[in-house]
Amino acid sequence: MATEATARGGYLDILRAPHAARLLAGTLVGRLPNGTGPIAMTLFVRDQGGSYTLAGGLIAAYGVSNAVGQPLLGRAVDLRGQPRVQLPAAVLSALGMALFALTGIGHLALAYAAVVVAGLFTPPLEGGLRALWPSVLGREDRVHRAYALDAVAQEVMFTVGPLLVTLLVALRSPAAALVVINVLGVLGALAVVLSEPSRTWRSAAREAHWLGALRSPGLLALLGSFFFVGLALGSITVAAVAYADDRGTPSVYGWLMAALGLGALAGGVLYGARQWSGAPERRLRVLVGLLAVCYLPLMLTPGPVAMTALTVLSGFFLAPVLACAFIVVDRHAPSGTVTEAFSWLVTTFTVGAALGSAAAGPAIELAGTVAGFAVAGAGGLVALLVLLATGRVLAAPAVAGGVVRHADGETVPTAVHAEKNAH
Repeated sequence: MATEATARGGYLDILRAPHAARLLAGTLVGRLPNGTGPIAMTLFVRDQGGSYTLAGGLIAAYGVSNAVGQPLLGRAVDLRGQPRVQLPAAVLSALGMALFALTGIGHLALAYAAVVVAGLFTPPLEGGLRALWPSVLGREDRVHRAYALDAVAQEVMFTVGPLLVTLLVALRSPAAALVVINVLGVLGALAVVLSEPSRTWRSAAREAHWLGALRSPGLLALLGSFFFVGLALGSITVAAVAYADDRGTPSVYGWLMAALGLGALAGGVLYGARQWSGAPERRLRVLVGLLAVCYLPLMLTPGPVAMTALTVLSGFFLAPVLACAFIVVDRHAPSGTVTEAFSWLVTTFTVGAALGSAAAGPAIELAGTVAGFAVAGAGGLVALLVLLATGRVLAAPAVAGGVVRHADGETVPTAVHAEKNAH
């Protein structure tokens, strides 16, 4: 097993690779509008005198349109390349949110139309980055470590992003925060698409099929599991609000969310500290099982200090689960559909989180805060059951670009390696 120092060295090795730091930073900045959208929109609607119900409705419209747009844009990237899709989409998304910031909530139809445009055209930068890693890093072990680094960087983004929105609101206004965040998003996308790896990347040849990436049974099994992982995470965010209300200390909610991110950050760093052997599908089952087990103690709802510690524990296996899932997507994505496949994972996770938030509310009203955290535990356990029930499907070899990839750990170039070799 490698040490933490080895992990740092491995991450530095990745970041020192030509274009790697630029692609990672550009992708994170480009995703700021999506990562901070709900909090920025809520602050803006409240500043305009709107209700939390209206804010929730607009956020839901944004989230649903985003879930629809990601796989469609991902497929377009696979067919037409990154620059021709990512940058125009980023500009259209920013224009939609700028229209919302300029017109406000006075005309609700226009407000909803604006946020739908912003969500629908959110560029699939996350899936695009994972498609680029093989051409940038070469060796498969470095690509797998980059997936872990990617998962860690997401936690940093979701921590720093809301702080940036809060700062912009304090310095100027919620409307200014919406505009600035989306301008930064366009600049991030621009940094990615102007890079040589993005400009020269071409998808592998793909079989014409209306289902695209969804014709892979292994990918469908993974998406089914990740829907419930997202559901668990979404329910925790609502249950944490109820816990803070019960304690009469609203600030506790911020501490719990920070603890969740800290746990995921630590887990991702440690996961990337070693080179894993064996089939990632089997490893994913173990990691999802550990994630589910760590959600269960949240139902104890102890005092704030102990609860914060339990929340750190509950987040510990999230980044490793994500990093391992990226590898499994890579192995099961049909040839020529890698960006679309990664985008489907993002969509499924997002929809699950939204429904988890929706399910936790009634559960809390009916049976209290403990029931909200029980939704998270149940979601984690169902995610594990889906992986166990579909083990045979996930173990089947995947074919990409004519290359068979067996699930026994003896892999030849994966789907994204086939993408790279298709230049």
